[in-house]
Amino acid sequence: MCIRLPGIAMMNKIIAGLKQSKKAVESAEANLAYIAKDADKNVVTPFVQLCKANGIEINCELDMKELAKLCKVEVPTAVAVVTI
Repeated sequence: MCIRLPGIAMMNKIIAGLKQSKKAVESAEANLAYIAKDADKNVVTPFVQLCKANGIEINCELDMKELAKLCKVEVPTAVAVVTI
């Protein structure tokens, strides 16, 4: 199954994981954030607020397994960003 989402065709790099994604947003390298719809809200809420404060578009259409597949990692992923 092919997952087609806005921004994927134009991305330079996708970064998986909360810590690395947060760094990318804070350093103005991210232009699109993915947050898994089944991620723990207590974990991702501060990241959502950070993205909104920095004007980063947020996509919440994938679950953690689908997001991991998109990022080409084996561990279910709650957060990822596309860098510019």
